[in-house]
Amino acid sequence: MTIAMPDLAAFFDELADAAASAIMPHFRAGLTVENKLSAGFDPVTAADREGESAIRRIIHSRFPGHGILGEEHGDHQLDADNVWVLDPIDGTRAFIAGLPTWGTLIGLCQGGSPSHGMMVQPYVGERFYGDGKSAFLATRSGKSSISTRACARLEDALMCTTDPYLFTPEERPVYERIERSARNTRYGTDCYGYAMLAAGHVDLVIESGLNAYDIVALIPIVEGAGGAVTTWTGGSAKDGGRIVASGDKRLHEAVLAQLSQV
Repeated sequence: MTIAMPDLAAFFDELADAAASAIMPHFRAGLTVENKLSAGFDPVTAADREGESAIRRIIHSRFPGHGILGEEHGDHQLDADNVWVLDPIDGTRAFIAGLPTWGTLIGLCQGGSPSHGMMVQPYVGERFYGDGKSAFLATRSGKSSISTRACARLEDALMCTTDPYLFTPEERPVYERIERSARNTRYGTDCYGYAMLAAGHVDLVIESGLNAYDIVALIPIVEGAGGAVTTWTGGSAKDGGRIVASGDKRLHEAVLAQLSQV
């Protein structure tokens, strides 16, 4: 069953409301942090688990034939025509530090391709939504369309990445060459870097080691705002991995020429 617009946008808002109600009581509230890794650090909290559970309950109730791919509670019916891709808190490290640079990612794949996505930041009251053709930002004061900005040259670009130490030894030299050429680089942005790119404040995001739930919701937002999101070799970003997003497709091609060498 395919959801029709405008009902789909309202349904995303319903899911966002449920996630925010489950997550926000834990933010800056001294919650317990668990580590999902035996070596390294991959934090998870009750807020992550309860946020995803809240979204999943509504989807299961309203659309039992839909599939779900979620970070915290596993996969369900991934062969369905409609598959929801969920990351209740993208940026859990920021969340546990009390920083507002995290977001809830809600994505929908239809026929195997990302079709709609929302990034929700309930603490500051922002919702970024896109369908691959257009993109919008809703705040407490209203809703407006957003678009990427022109930036053809890397030397003029403002770039974001979550953490340069997440790149492998093989990936890091090419990333560092690009960073040295960019005008400015900001770290620790997680999903917010992509949202700021779609809104025309950032020109380039380069990351590696992403999962599908880290990127699917963001693809329709960036593309709807006029940008490009691909792997480092120019392929589909829907399965995660090495990801690059650009607000200007001329910049995207220039950066891909360097990233594709890895």
